[in-house]
Amino acid sequence: MYPGAVTRPPLIYRFLRGFVRGLVGVFFREIAVEGAHNVPRDRGGLLVAWHPNGVIDPALILASVPGQVVFGARHGLLRWPVLGWLMRRLGTVPIYRAQDSHTAGAADPDARRAANDASLGALADAVAGGRFAALFPEGVSHDAPFLSEVKTGAARLYLRARDQTAEGEPPPVVVPVGLHYDRKDVFRSDVVVAFHPPLDVSGLAPLADESSAPTDSASGTADPAHVLTDRIEDALVEAVRPTDDWATHRLMHRAYALMRAEDAVREGVRTGAITARDRARGFHQVWHGYQARRETHPGEIEALRRDLGDYDRLLRAAGLSDQDLDRSPRLNPLLGVLFAVQLALLAVLLPPILVLGFVVNAPPYLLLNVVARRFASADKDTATVKIMGGLVLFPLAWLVAAGAAGWAAAGLHALFPGLPDAPLAAGVAAFLLSALGGALALRWGELTQEGLRAVRVRLFRQRRSDLLVRLQIMRTDLYDRFDTLRAGLSLPSGVV
Repeated sequence: MYPGAVTRPPLIYRFLRGFVRGLVGVFFREIAVEGAHNVPRDRGGLLVAWHPNGVIDPALILASVPGQVVFGARHGLLRWPVLGWLMRRLGTVPIYRAQDSHTAGAADPDARRAANDASLGALADAVAGGRFAALFPEGVSHDAPFLSEVKTGAARLYLRARDQTAEGEPPPVVVPVGLHYDRKDVFRSDVVVAFHPPLDVSGLAPLADESSAPTDSASGTADPAHVLTDRIEDALVEAVRPTDDWATHRLMHRAYALMRAEDAVREGVRTGAITARDRARGFHQVWHGYQARRETHPGEIEALRRDLGDYDRLLRAAGLSDQDLDRSPRLNPLLGVLFAVQLALLAVLLPPILVLGFVVNAPPYLLLNVVARRFASADKDTATVKIMGGLVLFPLAWLVAAGAAGWAAAGLHALFPGLPDAPLAAGVAAFLLSALGGALALRWGELTQEGLRAVRVRLFRQRRSDLLVRLQIMRTDLYDRFDTLRAGLSLPSGVV
């Protein structure tokens, strides 16, 4: 067994990983990790994933993967303030892309290739030594609901690591990773990180010289790097579940929610809210069904897509979920508990903390939305800008509050000498209460939104029963048509 596979990661790595977990845990409401058992602990390997959300993608993998992982990232990211420092301390290895050569300091293609060879060598050493490396084989983050071109770098890295693995040691693995975002740019949305079973890497010849052609003319065998790249691409298609456009992607989610709600009605059961795992599992099933039936029943699929789109537009315009057609949402009991706690404390402790939390944290929160709109060139960058900006703006707001509290405490002591002379203590208390108040204000806001939505849905159900009945009829018809099309299909049951 590899020493690297059983040794605990260094203290600095564990500390920074915990810090990253905290950051993404604040941004996302739910982070569901599936298939962690597919990442072996007795050998090294390569994690490959698609790249839809900037630096949030590696942050989620770092926060979710068991053991230590080394990332390869474009060299420019390591120059960013804060982010670059964090990445360097985590051992991130720079990758020099051809499209970045004008800023790489290595415009000469030979120099860039040499720098990349050294970087891939460092990653291969980590994998051969029992650790995991992570790469995004597309080489670029993007907003498309499908894969970009998969490059051969990941395959070459794996083959290089496999060929230098010590004799008698188990070979490294290639583990595809699926990243399934609810709304990737929205604060307090959900995400699923799914580790898929390792790829079949059997039958691959040793890595040929970099200058070799895709096919060895002497032996007639395909270049192993291209063979493995094809396998990686096929595995990522299964992990990503690509669609032609985001409209199709959204309708697949609607199809699952529709069938789940109708199933509950027909079985006479009450289902809870759809979790991130539910959403990913349902999308996986619908995607597989769609791939099969659009080949065999193209006319029915096109008509179903059109009618499902009409249903989706009506439902969204009404602000309803599929479950709302059958019953009003429950009011969250935590909201009532929070109000009761406020009353029990006689408006002495919690409300002032909440007010402080809103007053101190609202300005940076609003400013972040402005900054994200201004500096995020695409949706894939929005979450990155919000998290990195929040890492600066929120502590800065707490420091301002601390300074104001210390100044006020000193001023009050000057006016009233009987009061304690403790500006430092007042500043520290204000800093901590600003952070605590921000967390309470965030939870308060979520509960309040849930409560207001429940009230709005109840009023809608009372006042627009005609539209409610129409939507129920549409849902029943769509369900029956889906049910007919899925007959005879063997659909997956798990998230991964």
